[in-house]
Amino acid sequence: MPVWLREHRWHQTLTTLYLSLPLRGARATPANIFCTERYLKVSIPPFLFEAILYAPIDDTSSTAKIRNGNIFFTLYKKEPAMWDSLTVENADKEKLQYIRENAVLKAQERAKEETEAKKVTKQEHKNYALEATMKLEEAERKRIEDLKEKERQKVTKELELWKNQQKEADKYKSIQKEGDLNKEIWQLKERKNEKMNKTMIPNEGTFKTKLKPTKGHGSSSMFSQNLKEEQIPAPRSAATIKVNFTPRVFPTALRESRVAEEEEWLHKQAEARRTISADLSELEDLKEEEKNPDWLKDKGNKMFAMGNYLAAVNAYNLAVRLNNKLPLLYLNRAACHLKLRNLHKAIEDSSKALELLTPPVPDNENARVKAYVRRGTAFCQLELYTEGLQDYEAALKIDPKNKNIEKDAEKIRYLIQGTMQGS
Repeated sequence: MPVWLREHRWHQTLTTLYLSLPLRGARATPANIFCTERYLKVSIPPFLFEAILYAPIDDTSSTAKIRNGNIFFTLYKKEPAMWDSLTVENADKEKLQYIRENAVLKAQERAKEETEAKKVTKQEHKNYALEATMKLEEAERKRIEDLKEKERQKVTKELELWKNQQKEADKYKSIQKEGDLNKEIWQLKERKNEKMNKTMIPNEGTFKTKLKPTKGHGSSSMFSQNLKEEQIPAPRSAATIKVNFTPRVFPTALRESRVAEEEEWLHKQAEARRTISADLSELEDLKEEEKNPDWLKDKGNKMFAMGNYLAAVNAYNLAVRLNNKLPLLYLNRAACHLKLRNLHKAIEDSSKALELLTPPVPDNENARVKAYVRRGTAFCQLELYTEGLQDYEAALKIDPKNKNIEKDAEKIRYLIQGTMQGS
């Protein structure tokens, strides 16, 4: 039976009521106090204080302070007035019971509203964080694109400058060649003049000159024979030679490329385009980056880190639809299903990841260990300890130095022994 606290003191003004309640050595916390418009209750086992107030109060602004072994209430009246008493007097039990039940119902409704408001606020904060993250990523992507555009413009200007310099150099070379050609012609003429002067031999005492006999017909004159210029071939005419290159998707030269990796990349892109074309009606509203499986995988990883596992599963689902050959997508989605207790789906995704992680090579050891551990964890949570132990032992074969996996395997063996002994 509770011990009713009858000792209390109170005084009032037109707008405020002050109540002091001794605790008799009991230790009170805010959880022990319950207050509504017409109902006040203090429950500190085995002590109990209950009051049906004379008139309504503003329970949202009223306060209670616990100090020096007393509880001091400051209750603000809804309507300014002087009360005849603290509690309702001469009230029947049905009315008092109705006031109590109504106070509890109102308190429950208020608590429910506050809980819903907290959920809405929490969701708004999550949405704001997601939008802020996406804005930051968009700003970073735009910054990178701007840097690429600036670099492209810079390279274009340098290329144009180099072309102009090449044109100037070619023009200078052509002028130099013309000058050299004219110089050669002038030197040739000089040599011919020297030859002509040598053929003219002077006779003593006379001004007549004896001409050197020339070859050929005797009717040809000396001047026509010696001044005849040697025929010089004309300069070669300029022409353009067309060079055809093998058409390629990548900008690098064929001798510098990695053909196998390029063909694999092209195959994946073609498969992704076929998938997008097949589901065009559902994917047409997506942005370009949202159609990239790698971008979706990174987005799912961020959602998983934030604890939003459903959003992470949705991101991985869309990435799998775009490219169902990436084992990390199934491996990460299996981790989300473990968090959401979708154990059968976690087993399916882990098994699919193990199928894609073939052949077993040192580069995919870490991924295979995670796949075995996650599938083994799902089996153990389904109480299929034998299958779970097999997966943990397979993980230990790959990574025998992992102490955490070894400890979990020992726990599973202990559970299997306990199950066998119990049966």
